[in-house]
Amino acid sequence: MQTYQQTSEPVAAADDPAARDLLQRAFGSTYRWSAAFKGFSARLRVEEAGRAVEGTVDVRLPESITVSLADPELQKWTEGQVGMMAVHRGHRTFEEADGRHTLTLGEEDGHPLGRLLLIHGDGMNSRYRVAGDRIRQINRSMGPVRFTINVEDALTTPDGRHLTTRYTVYYFHPTDGAIKQVDSITDHHAVVDGVHLPGTRRIINAEHGEVRVRMLVFSDHKLA
Repeated sequence: MQTYQQTSEPVAAADDPAARDLLQRAFGSTYRWSAAFKGFSARLRVEEAGRAVEGTVDVRLPESITVSLADPELQKWTEGQVGMMAVHRGHRTFEEADGRHTLTLGEEDGHPLGRLLLIHGDGMNSRYRVAGDRIRQINRSMGPVRFTINVEDALTTPDGRHLTTRYTVYYFHPTDGAIKQVDSITDHHAVVDGVHLPGTRRIINAEHGEVRVRMLVFSDHKLA
């Protein structure tokens, strides 16, 4: 399973307490599984273009994801999707995540998605927009890949934290900055014994002049 990892690089900027407080509050208001949560299993159906492939998924934190589908290409893609869900929702502290790095604020520019917050030394040139104790936009560069994630909607869990339900990822061409790919993701969640688990995920992918829609449907969840 892909794990949540960031590198550390030397930086010249001085940490800004206001930036740290802003991001730490947003981090604390984001829903994640507890440290005691060990994973889940479920039946899984992947739907695309009039066909459906049935299988199973088993997530054992922190390191193991097993997807079983009859289609090898679809299985590999699905493993990536489930891996991203587990990484984004897995338990970690602020100090283990972005709190490891030097944080500063950009100029106040009145942007509708919130204040610009810069993360120095994480190896990805990360830039966030934060408003209302929520991260509304994420910008990163990973090698030749540059992308922006706009968080468009979220639900509020009973304890007052936010869990994203809809977001769009824009991938940009490394040379001219043109849009290379767009993924629009909509999630619905299944609540099992008070834990929010994947219920459905719809991915609308636009790339190479085509639009493709895939749906992941999880059912019969069991906690590990």
